Amino acid sequence: MRGAVWAARRRAGQQWPRSPGPGPGPPPLLPPLPPPPPLLLLLLLLLLLLGGASAQYSSDLCSWKGSGLTREAHSKEVEQVYLRCSAGSVEWMYPTGALIVNLRPNTFSPTRNFTVCIKPFRDSSGANIYLEKTGELRLLVRDLGGEPGQVQCFSLERGGLFVEATPQQDISRRTTGFQYELMSGQRGLDLHVLSAPCRPCSDTEVLLAICTSDFVVQGFIQDVTHVPEQQASVIYLRVSRLHRQKIRVFQPAPEGSGHWLGHVTTLLECGVRPGHGEFLFTGHVHFGEAQLGCAPRFSDFQRMYRNAEERGINPCEINME
Repeated sequence: MRGAVWAARRRAGQQWPRSPGPGPGPPPLLPPLPPPPPLLLLLLLLLLLLGGASAQYSSDLCSWKGSGLTREAHSKEVEQVYLRCSAGSVEWMYPTGALIVNLRPNTFSPTRNFTVCIKPFRDSSGANIYLEKTGELRLLVRDLGGEPGQVQCFSLERGGLFVEATPQQDISRRTTGFQYELMSGQRGLDLHVLSAPCRPCSDTEVLLAICTSDFVVQGFIQDVTHVPEQQASVIYLRVSRLHRQKIRVFQPAPEGSGHWLGHVTTLLECGVRPGHGEFLFTGHVHFGEAQLGCAPRFSDFQRMYRNAEERGINPCEINME
């Protein structure tokens, strides 16, 4: 670990171009030009700074793919990766040494308002992934340890990602990789599911979920399938009313009944079982999967919604007819 902290404080060096050797230059053919005005100097400096900054980013600003074979085996330098996007991936083949992955949103919002979630590739191996800030490391993903594909989330202001290759005798079959997502503060509200995954939502959380979720549907649980190797449960839904879906999670039923069919996932530890009655299902789509957020019984939702409506504290409206 001490070596990892030392490595995190280093930055990739650059070779500066050599200065020309001394010697007389050709005589000027024209008289020297007057110095440019201060405003022009400022604009030129700004263009140089912007050009230098953009050169540090990957080609598409969202994803990076590289190889540890491009560096010398004894090198202890840390390679910097800069990504400015709401979602993407990092894939490091034949990992050696270390990477620092700097994630930034593609907006001008303050970074303290963003949450980062990473999901390692299921076959990721060859490196540990840490949360790093000013040389202090906190382990997020251990090489070949923990549940494969387990999602880890943290506030962007808490630091960046430090990826350190683990000692290997044979790196030919090793690739470290993960997907990432950046979410603004409002969309990150559903992350209470990660800190207390099976706790029922409060009335306030349900009403906010109506406003901020990727999908809001009304319907019934048809079936539940448990997948222990992924520590997940898949809930199959028959939707009677589609209030909102930003991404096509639910498709029209083939019999043309006016219903929709789809499935959402939640953690296995929540012990979801098929049940009777109508529910309101909310949630977000993370890494291409619809994940269940708040899911009260529809009769309970009607009660809390009408109470908030009478008091004028509804954060947004939904058609209850």
